[in-house]
Amino acid sequence: MGKRIIFTGGSGKAGRHVVPYLTGRGHAVLNLDLTPLDCPGVNTLLTDLTDSGQVFNALSQHFGFDGFETGNGPAKVDAVVHFAAIPRILMKPDNTTFAVNTVSTYNVIEAAVKLGIRKVIIASSETTYGVCFAEGDKDYHQFPLTEDYDVDPMDSYGLSKVVNEKTARAFAMRTGADIYALRIGNVISPEDYANFPGFLADPPSRKRNAWSYIDARDLGQIVDLCVEKDGLGFQVFNAVNDTITANEPTRDFLAKWAPNTPITGELDGYAAPLSNAKIRDVLGFREQHDWRDELPDGSID
Repeated sequence: MGKRIIFTGGSGKAGRHVVPYLTGRGHAVLNLDLTPLDCPGVNTLLTDLTDSGQVFNALSQHFGFDGFETGNGPAKVDAVVHFAAIPRILMKPDNTTFAVNTVSTYNVIEAAVKLGIRKVIIASSETTYGVCFAEGDKDYHQFPLTEDYDVDPMDSYGLSKVVNEKTARAFAMRTGADIYALRIGNVISPEDYANFPGFLADPPSRKRNAWSYIDARDLGQIVDLCVEKDGLGFQVFNAVNDTITANEPTRDFLAKWAPNTPITGELDGYAAPLSNAKIRDVLGFREQHDWRDELPDGSID
């Protein structure tokens, strides 16, 4: 049976694919964003998530005009998915990026749990692993990158995501709610696969993403699996696809392009250096969009 989901940031690059995936699975979705989303059956409530009052109000009202027909007030919300954020550095001043991302996440989680919503899924990031927006050429501590890694970003965006994970953990411990943080890899929309031949030809260009990615549609599957999986408390999940963006086995590739980083765990075949083993084992994720099958015809000889 479909759930009632409030989704923040549904008008962004990832949300534009995840929200239709959720509605396709039978869920009802209300989008909270600063710009409307063009998705049939999904209303957008223009909401400033840094304003706690707006967030409490947005999480406790009708999804659309049809809600008024019941005469019973706004229906129960089953889950909140929080993707809204300033999506990277160098878009706003650093202090604004940090403040907006941390305060909005605090407000969303606080409002959700105090309104009795027992499932919250937040967007964390691959940037928590510290290399994506690092100053200079920084090496990872070890491969594969797993959820128990000692995250150490230098930048305001990655730091905001680390703080958000701690905020989620605090509220989960305090309330017993299920709050899952997704460390989302480099989001790839269908049109982005045209860039992959360039990625393959320039391996150093993908070091900051750990030569990994997440197809926006597969991210929809991951969010849906999180919505359906109850009872895990606070969890962090890497949200990435299965395989490395390279044409040679992962260990051989890393020996050449990341020689200073030790391999301390399993990396068989073409496994992505940013590991998705946990979402496969715990949530049952099964990749549907491998980059090798998505490349435009004739893009690689």
